[in-house]
Amino acid sequence: MTQQPHATQPTAGTTPTSPQSSTPSSAPGSGPTPTEGSWAAGGVVFAGVLMLMNGILAIFQGISLLAKDDVWARVGDYVYKINLTGWGVILLCLGVLAVVTGAFILRGAAWARMTGIFLASLSMLAQFLFLPYASLWSVIMIGLDFFVIWALAAYRPGMRG
Repeated sequence: MTQQPHATQPTAGTTPTSPQSSTPSSAPGSGPTPTEGSWAAGGVVFAGVLMLMNGILAIFQGISLLAKDDVWARVGDYVYKINLTGWGVILLCLGVLAVVTGAFILRGAAWARMTGIFLASLSMLAQFLFLPYASLWSVIMIGLDFFVIWALAAYRPGMRG
């Protein structure tokens, strides 16, 4: 029978070294668990894809507002009333910026994550103001923008699990 190697006992005044105790990030509560890191890593890819798709849809929405604004319902007395052509320009610009930023998020650019958070925040605000024109669509877009912000803010590139 062969004997299995075993750890030696530390002498007085020394501390044992192990793979878990040698890294500062393994202390309880000091960072995300591997599962949380995986969620955020997968979430940032999903956020990049969502930004691409949201941007493309915003471009189409903006084009439809610019091309034929009688497709959309007219709102009577609305505090934040903006001409539908103005909405078309706003959504078209936000859409183009979101497509470019989403593409760079998927390429792993660090600046794109911060820009994505900013653009998703602007998109949330724009969709809130657009609520009277397309209520259900705006609520869905606000929810997707919220997820994009969370995924981009929670992602830590060095903490992949």
